[in-house]
Order: sequence, then C-alpha cells, then structure tokens
Amino acid sequence: MKIQVKNIKENPVSLLRRAGYTFQHHTDRDEMSFVRPLARAGFPRFHMYAKMEERDLMISIHLDQKKETYGKDTRHHGEYENDGALMEEVQRIARVIG
Repeated sequence: MKIQVKNIKENPVSLLRRAGYTFQHHTDRDEMSFVRPLARAGFPRFHMYAKMEERDLMISIHLDQKKETYGKDTRHHGEYENDGALMEEVQRIARVIG
C-alpha cells in the first residue's frame, strides 16, 4: 500500500519514530526501511520503505505475518491489500503524522 505525506517540515526518521516505527537501514534503492513489531518476538510487524521526493514523503507499507523462509523457494509472508489491519494502520499513521 502506498502513502504520500505532502510537504513535511520535519526529519522523516523523527516523524516516523513519533508514529512508533524504528529505523532499520538504508536500502540500495535510496530508501529507508522502518518496522513496527506487533509482538515481542518481532512478528507480525508492519514494514515500510520510505523515501523523500522533494518535500513529500513517499511510503510503501505492508504487513509481514512471519519471518521469510529460506530454502529452495524464498517466500515473503506479507499482506499488501488495502483492507483489514493494514488499512487501520495507515489511518493511524495519518492521524499521528498528519
């Protein structure tokens, strides 16, 4: 799911920290990775990639149900639909950061 926060006046890391997200790392695509775990074990968790485009913060967010599995096939157990828990989280973020 994509979110655009127009004309932010604050550091994006501080802004997303206020929404409960923890910065993980910069990606090789010039994005910042953030997570907000929903359980002590770290999963499920909301996971987002964010990047600045001029003064706008562009966010791509999904829900990781569990850690990816490795082996013959790599699977990412995530939810990307615009409903349920993910929609509620997007609405919560909008309330917190405007």
